[in-house]
Amino acid sequence: MTAAPILVFGGTGGIGSALVRRLAARRRPLHLAARGADRLRALAEALGCGYTVADALDEAAIGRAVEEACGGGALGGAAYAVGSIAVKSLESATARDFEEAFRLNALGAALLLRRAKDALTAGRGAVVLFSTVAASVGFPNHTVIASAKAAVEGLARAAAAELAPHVRINCVAPSLTATPLAAPLLASDAMASALARAHPLGRLGTPEDTAALADFLLSEDAGWITGEVVGVDGGRGSLRHKG
Repeated sequence: MTAAPILVFGGTGGIGSALVRRLAARRRPLHLAARGADRLRALAEALGCGYTVADALDEAAIGRAVEEACGGGALGGAAYAVGSIAVKSLESATARDFEEAFRLNALGAALLLRRAKDALTAGRGAVVLFSTVAASVGFPNHTVIASAKAAVEGLARAAAAELAPHVRINCVAPSLTATPLAAPLLASDAMASALARAHPLGRLGTPEDTAALADFLLSEDAGWITGEVVGVDGGRGSLRHKG
């Protein structure tokens, strides 16, 4: 029997694209959704999977992506790999900064869960959302993104309770990862080196680090794990660091 497809929102981003390539290597049926049509089409054609051009904050477009992914049937999983990195002080952040971060990171994930829950229930599917180490460890200049991602973690736990036992929902919380989204924070070798040294394991994360954990949580090997927030952060979230 063919496995039900996994729908990945944000599959063209750094972590999202690493995840879909891992899933494709395991021959999991995939359906991708993202805003940028050209990149999305190119990636979907390279992987031989379906795709839907959709804005993550357009609930009707999300519903269309779910329908095109499963044709009214079952979904084997979903990942919301859409997000932002808003690094601003509390003093400089505006109300709009907080609203936009919440909408993109938390509201979009909630809309996906709402529109996909019936298909996920039918497929006894798994869901992965993405947070950040900054949601649980206080860092200066992270009030905007930390508050938005903390909302994602709360969403993951509450939705996991609501949709159990048929749907598993977990959250991955990386530290700074070398993706295009993080490029402004890694603008110089000196800055990148200093940020790498802030981690007990002495390096920045890669998209593959985070994708490997997300891939596991979407797999049957994680079949007794739900409602968890799991760090993939080089030890930054839990270890005192002598460096």
